Amino acid sequence: MAELILLANPTGIAVHSDGTSLTVDFDSIADLTSWLHLAGLTDPDLLTAEHEGTSSDGRPYRSQVAYPTWHGWEFYAHAREYTDTAPLDPATADRLTALAVA
Repeated sequence: MAELILLANPTGIAVHSDGTSLTVDFDSIADLTSWLHLAGLTDPDLLTAEHEGTSSDGRPYRSQVAYPTWHGWEFYAHAREYTDTAPLDPATADRLTALAVA
């Protein structure tokens, strides 16, 4: 577990009742892809899938799943990112920048 947390930034980890598999959630597809790369899980035969859809509240999203085996554990890795995020307006961006510098 420590290696997973050190290599990645998962938002959730759950052990399945079978005791041999885990569900791991990531905030972004980039986080999931980075973990796969850093963990050496880049085999071209790795089962992955991408999907675009709409959540129950109407927000569009992209998601990715991957099903690697790592250190004897079967992983069900998932990431979802919403695609309707608007850029910050200039005034908000300036205030956040000033806050970060302070």
